[in-house]
Amino acid sequence: MIEFLHGDVTVRGHLAIPASGSGPGVIVLHAWWGLNEFIKQLCDRLAAEGFVVFAPDLYHGEIAATIEGAEHLSSELKREIADKEMVAAVEYLRGHSAVSKLALGVIGFSLGAFLALSLAQNRPKDIAAAVLFYGTGDGNYNNIRAAFLGHFAEKDPYESQEGVAALENALRTAGRDVTFHTYPDTGHWFFESDRPDAYNADAARLAWERTTTFLHQHFG
Repeated sequence: MIEFLHGDVTVRGHLAIPASGSGPGVIVLHAWWGLNEFIKQLCDRLAAEGFVVFAPDLYHGEIAATIEGAEHLSSELKREIADKEMVAAVEYLRGHSAVSKLALGVIGFSLGAFLALSLAQNRPKDIAAAVLFYGTGDGNYNNIRAAFLGHFAEKDPYESQEGVAALENALRTAGRDVTFHTYPDTGHWFFESDRPDAYNADAARLAWERTTTFLHQHFG
C-alpha cells in the first residue's frame, strides 16, 4: 500500500510492479466491496503479467463483506472526490519511473466499471484500453479513445442484457473497438473468487485469459 498527495486530495492504494521493474500502466477500480484482498491479489497477478498496476482505495480504508454493507458504502461515495482520486491515479502512473508507456489501461468491477467508463470519457488521451466486469454506465462517448473489453453475466439482477447491449451499441456508434462477452449460467461477481455464492471458476479463468490477451495486444 502506498499514499501520496495530489492537489487537495490524499490518495491511498495498492501498487504492484512486475519483477522486470517496468511495464505498461493499468489502473484497477474496485467493486462496491472496496479495496479488498481479492483486488490486491488481482493487481499482483497483473504485475506478474508484466504490468505496473495501481488500485486506488476509493473508500479510504473501509471494506464491506455483505451486500447491505456494500450498498451503504457505495451510497456514501462522493463522486467529486472519487473523480479527483482517479485523475490522481492517472497522473501518478503516467509519472512513475516504472511505467513504460504514456497511455494506460483501466479495469473496473461493477461500480468500478461504471467509474472506468467515466474515467475514459474524462481522460480520453490517457486511457487506451478499458476492461469492464459486469458494469455499465451512461455518457457521451464521442470523444473517447479507448478500446473496450466487457465481461457480463447471463443472469444478472444488477445489469440487464438490454443495458449491456445499449452500451455496446453506444460505444460502436462512437467508433470504438468493442468486444463484449456474456458468460452462460453466471451471475454478478462471477469473477470474484471471494464470493462463493457467485464465483464461477471456468468463466473466471476464461475472462482472465481474455483480459490479459487484450491488454497485451494493446500495450505490447
